[in-house]
Formats: sequence, C-alpha cells, structure tokens
Amino acid sequence: MRAIFETGFYYLYLIFIIGLGIYLLIKKKSIYFAIACIILGLGDAFHLIPRAIGLYTKTLDNPSATLALYLGVGKLVTSITMTVFYALLYLFIYKRINKTRNIYVDLVVASLIIARITLLCYPQNQWTTNGNDLYWGIYRNIPFVLLGILVVFLLFKYFRKEKYLSTMWIAVILSFIFYLLVVLLAGTYSWVGMMMLPKTICYMYIGVLGYLAAKKNKKQI
Repeated sequence: MRAIFETGFYYLYLIFIIGLGIYLLIKKKSIYFAIACIILGLGDAFHLIPRAIGLYTKTLDNPSATLALYLGVGKLVTSITMTVFYALLYLFIYKRINKTRNIYVDLVVASLIIARITLLCYPQNQWTTNGNDLYWGIYRNIPFVLLGILVVFLLFKYFRKEKYLSTMWIAVILSFIFYLLVVLLAGTYSWVGMMMLPKTICYMYIGVLGYLAAKKNKKQI
C-alpha cells in the first residue's frame, strides 16, 4: 500500500511540476520560474524514480549495489538541481519587481552556489554507495540553507502583500524543514524519508502560486 501511494504521488508531482514549467514556458510567462520548475522536476526524477523502484521491490532499506548507486547519484543530481531552482527563484523575484539586482547580493548568491556544488563533489559524500554521513550531510547543506534564507527574506520583503505570492516564503521555509529532517535523521530512521512527501507538497504549492501570479500578470517576466 505504501509503495502504491508514495510512488503514485511522486509520479503525479513530476508530471505536475514539469508540465507546469513547460506550460509557462510555452505561454512565455514567468520564464525564470518556468525553467526553475522544469529543472526541479527533472532533477527530482533522478532521486524519486530509484526510490520508487526500491519501494516496489521492497529493497529500499537494503538496496543492491546497483540500486544504491542510482539512489546516491540521484540524490547528488537533485541536490544540484534544487540549488539551481533557488538561484532561478532569486532571479525571478528581481525580474518580477522590475528592480536592478544588487551586485554584492549577486556575489553572495554566486558564492553560496559555488560552495554548495563544490561540497557536493567531495567523495566523502559517498554518493556511489548511497552513504549517509551525517557530518557531510550538514556541511554540504550549510550554503544551501543560507541561500534559502536569502530567498525567504526577499520573498517576504517584496511579496508578503501580493495576492498570490504572499505565502510563498512560508512554503519555502516548510520545504527546508522537511528536507533537513531527511538529511539529519533518514540515515538513522528510514521512515523519516517519508518527509519527502510534505516537502514535495510544498514544491507543488510553490508551483501553483507561481502559476497564479503569472496568469494574473499580462506581461512576460
């Protein structure tokens, strides 16, 4: 039952978020947001599909070497694409408010992205064996969390009174909470991996808000 429900939901999410991004791209609405959704969905597919296989074959908690490789590399890919997602969300914010970005903030964002991806590349992360080193899980997520804090601050500052985007900052915070629970505890308690479900719901909610805001706005942003 868990395999059917959880994997079904993941496939629904992938179709939804990628489809939403493609739709916005075709309509030339919120280009940065559209690309962000597509990249997020494609990256998450690398992690969620192997996870679905593990659930259906009942080998998720004790995967074969091949499945462990797919799960680990999938986590690496989705870690990178999540970072790109928030970088694009940062660009979307400034594009929507039609303000010139601060060069110093740009440098901070670029530095955090470089630091994040550099830490992801270290072999201590044990991607090829789907390892769960707690300390490296913390190290590689420090710049990611800082990037998330910056995006939350900008969302709250500029959109807290906007009809459709006023709650996006809350959804981002919640997604980080669920994500960090998985990072910190999934290695000890496998069931914590189910926190990916509410995290995914947060991303779908973010997608809906972006879609509604883009539909309302007649100009291309």
